[in-house]
Amino acid sequence: PDVSRTQPKPLISYPSRLNDQKLREKATNQMEKFFQIFHDLHFDISFAYALLLMPKFSSTIKSLLANKDKLFEFAKVPLNENCSAMLLKKLPEKLGDPSKFLIP
Repeated sequence: PDVSRTQPKPLISYPSRLNDQKLREKATNQMEKFFQIFHDLHFDISFAYALLLMPKFSSTIKSLLANKDKLFEFAKVPLNENCSAMLLKKLPEKLGDPSKFLIP
């Protein structure tokens, strides 16, 4: 009778290396996504005008590069009920102001 045996999982001698590799892969994926988003940006201004504006926006560009994770969060915005209601032209019922003053 043939009995199928499950192969034992090989033990990893250095599990921290596997974690480091996963972290490096994640960082690489994030960098690729960031560069893709940055590549997709399109500005239609002249080079001379861009050189004039560069000192004004240097702090903004630095903050964007420093907060890359937040940039990925804003890249795709999920639609909630309020946004989808606007798109579907199905607006919620308008409620009255509960604190309005009425003269009898």
